[in-house]
Amino acid sequence: MWVRNCWYVIAWDHEISDDALFTRTVLDEPILVYRTEGGELAAMQDRCCHRHAPLSRGRREGDCVRCGYHGLKFAADGVCVEAPGLASIPVKARVRTYPVVSHNKWIFVWMGDPSLADRALLPDNFSCDHPDWRYRPGYVHYDTPYLLVCDNLLDFSHLSYVHEGTLGGSTAIAQAVPRIEKVPRGIRVTRHVPDVPPSPFWKSFQSFDRNVDRYFIYDFLLPGTLLMKSGGAPVGQAEGEQRGGVQLHSCQALTPETATTTHYFFQQSHRSSITDPAVTETIYRGLVTAFEEDREMITAQYLNIDPEARMLPLAMDAALVQYRRLLQEEVEREQRASQAG
Repeated sequence: MWVRNCWYVIAWDHEISDDALFTRTVLDEPILVYRTEGGELAAMQDRCCHRHAPLSRGRREGDCVRCGYHGLKFAADGVCVEAPGLASIPVKARVRTYPVVSHNKWIFVWMGDPSLADRALLPDNFSCDHPDWRYRPGYVHYDTPYLLVCDNLLDFSHLSYVHEGTLGGSTAIAQAVPRIEKVPRGIRVTRHVPDVPPSPFWKSFQSFDRNVDRYFIYDFLLPGTLLMKSGGAPVGQAEGEQRGGVQLHSCQALTPETATTTHYFFQQSHRSSITDPAVTETIYRGLVTAFEEDREMITAQYLNIDPEARMLPLAMDAALVQYRRLLQEEVEREQRASQAG
């Protein structure tokens, strides 16, 4: 269930320092990412073609990487340019490279056919690098398959129960029926929750004197990116008036590490007109707490799943069913194209 011809987030840009070798596994493939002396990104398989030692255990030499085991030296294009003790370098002495780009503070790698790498398929994670928004970047590692985490994000009814004391605060979230629409390479989920108490999460960084009308509007895109507007305003306030309300934008990306483990990159932005850094930190800490609630529940779910028993589909699963169908169709389309080629 992995789409390969797409961009996966492998890191936040601050994780790739100027002189270090950074490694992270994506789709079961260990990948080395580094910056050349000119600041360009390079990505290659973190596995020397000789004895399969991790290249990340070696060292940078200019724009090249030298294996720390037997000293083979590879250029940024993956070609071996030096092999100590050999009079000539075999043509096959090279490692796989990957298209890699930096886009709004996220580092993306293309895991499929390099000739198909298309920057137009990058998600619009604008609030990760926009002067109107402020946030603190986050990362969580899951010891569960990434589709279970996708399912969690596609059905916000769980906020009422998993996050009762944090992001939720009202059973009305679960009772509100979302509108689900198709968008290019994904689906859009819209949920309005009128006249409810502000969540404990909201009250941690803002004061309220009455109930609020809440909303969640997000696109969930292949291969696992959530782009969400959320917030609300005090009940009875004129439409569009944000005084006393909450306005947030979140960018979240799920990247399979292996078949049973997942990388989760996230941020929750607030308007930069709120200049108090304590608000930024409080929002980040609140999100970390809530996502730990998610991780505990999803991990318990994963350990409890009976592979011989079918899960019971319910109406609240509509978004995740549509997304899984879209994912399956894209996987099958790639397989047909590969077989035809």
